[in-house]
Amino acid sequence: MTGASNKVVLITGASSGIGEATARTLAAAGHRVVLGARRTDRIAAIAEQIRADGGSAEHHALDVTSLEEMRSFAGQAHELHGRIDVLVNNAGVMPLSRLDALAVQDWDRMIDVNIRGVLHGIAAVLPMMRARGQGHIVNLASVSGHRVDPTAAVYSATKFAVRAISEGLRQESRDIRVTVISPGLTRSELTDGIGDNDIRAAVRESMAAAIPAAAIEYAITQPPEVDVNEIVVRPTAQG
Repeated sequence: MTGASNKVVLITGASSGIGEATARTLAAAGHRVVLGARRTDRIAAIAEQIRADGGSAEHHALDVTSLEEMRSFAGQAHELHGRIDVLVNNAGVMPLSRLDALAVQDWDRMIDVNIRGVLHGIAAVLPMMRARGQGHIVNLASVSGHRVDPTAAVYSATKFAVRAISEGLRQESRDIRVTVISPGLTRSELTDGIGDNDIRAAVRESMAAAIPAAAIEYAITQPPEVDVNEIVVRPTAQG
């Protein structure tokens, strides 16, 4: 594997929140980041700021629910840099509601982005990493992937699934490192989908997105023989 610096890192959902913070953190540490998101104007601005600060960043339009777009995203990065060291599967949605609200469209959206999006990311980079004999896939889960709370049943189900997929990939791999990052309450645009005012207020008092980003940096900069399998990080005030 490459050294602790100068990795080529693909980041999905990089237009805000943990994805944006991860791009900025890793670029500042000397890694070459490739940002993917649907809001191309936003990721273009972030990439431009990173380059202005002396970092390396490219950006591409990406909807993770499309396998074709995910493969194109990975393929362009591989063509430009000659390799992909790390994929950070960060894109996610969190429109919380009670099950009896029957928000079926929200359920489907969470399944498409939070589960299929992760699988599409794996499908896009795994053949390249296998061919090279090395690589690192970082999947963003949540503390909601360890517990279930009212209004979060479907969201929690998707994050339990991310942990299950990650563990299966880890057990199948000897040359690919697999890490799950499970953040607690984090200030992010994800919370825009929360209808409960008390929950939204609590999130506003939560940890900055730079904290999970630092956990990702820690995981990917360990020696090649070390696989950091899971990191749970949450505000001390969170129950």
